[in-house]
Amino acid sequence: MSFNPTNIHCAHAGGQQYQYHRRLPKENHLDISYHQVTLTKRYPLRISRGESAGSVNLFVSVSDHSATGLGEAAPGHLTGAETAQDCQDQISAFLKTHPQALDNPFDGWRAAHEAQVAPCAWAAVDIALWDHLARRAGQPLYRLLGLPHRAVATSVTIGILPPEVVRERVPEILERTGARYLKVKLGSPEGLEADQAMYAAVKEAARNYAVTLRVDANGGWDLAGAQSMMLWLKERGCDYVEQPLHHQADDQLPALFAGRALPIYIDESCNFAKDVARLAGCIDGANLKLMKCGGISEALRIVATARAHNLKTMIGCMGESSVAIGAGASLGALFDHIDLDSHLNLLPDPASGLSLDAGVVNVDAKRPGHGVTLTC
Repeated sequence: MSFNPTNIHCAHAGGQQYQYHRRLPKENHLDISYHQVTLTKRYPLRISRGESAGSVNLFVSVSDHSATGLGEAAPGHLTGAETAQDCQDQISAFLKTHPQALDNPFDGWRAAHEAQVAPCAWAAVDIALWDHLARRAGQPLYRLLGLPHRAVATSVTIGILPPEVVRERVPEILERTGARYLKVKLGSPEGLEADQAMYAAVKEAARNYAVTLRVDANGGWDLAGAQSMMLWLKERGCDYVEQPLHHQADDQLPALFAGRALPIYIDESCNFAKDVARLAGCIDGANLKLMKCGGISEALRIVATARAHNLKTMIGCMGESSVAIGAGASLGALFDHIDLDSHLNLLPDPASGLSLDAGVVNVDAKRPGHGVTLTC
């Protein structure tokens, strides 16, 4: 399969340039099918906005006579669709009037975005289309995108917990995953003292492991609290802080950035490439998520935009199984930081095909597509 060149460029964490291809070959007729699966978390995840014990995710397959591509949607109120059925209904209604959206992923993403299809819903289709292209070409997805088979170790998330639970949970997670980075969820409704107690408990519980701590406040601090906590965290070895302010308080980011004690990454404030450009002057990096941006097509643009503004890049997740995690991991060489761990907290994960080696989530180096298949 041949590609025509495009003007979209991205750089991986080492600075080398990769060129992506916008004019993809038009697909033959593709059939689309849906499968809803209930996912249960090993440990419920509590963040500043609430707690989740699981979800029903939508899996989308696109197929022709030669290959089948697989994608996933993890619904949520921040990504435009509350349920898997809502995702499926939005996709089905859109494709009735825009069947050409399956012709190639870039044009499909643009049409779905203009039609206001929920990003998490279209992410499932976009991932499936890219997976189908790679499987049809007989190539791993990372290779189809011109990337090396390389990634940094993932962070593993520790949700908001009482200190006594932290002391038991952290060693178990570190032993089970071999994690080298822990992302500590703060922004507790109980206030800054509770945040400090939890961070101190994580640090103590991890003292015998070679692990670096990061913090994600999920927008749970106000400006004064963020300034205070970032100073406090810097003195205690924190690597960076993610989404310190609520995404509706982006106008306060310049003040926080000017005197920041730690690097600032945005998450909820960054959905699309335009958000990176809008906030580039008051952040150090951006955490993109396939569910927020609508899939791989826009993820490539977000990375390109971040690199153009000399920002660091991160890829995260939102309760996905190995299917969407495999799509994200296929892009691993593009990122300075990786937070692809949600499948590690599923019991069971309904898909297989990934490996975890020394804290690095790896796709199969030779298997076509993202290399992940459903097992249920």
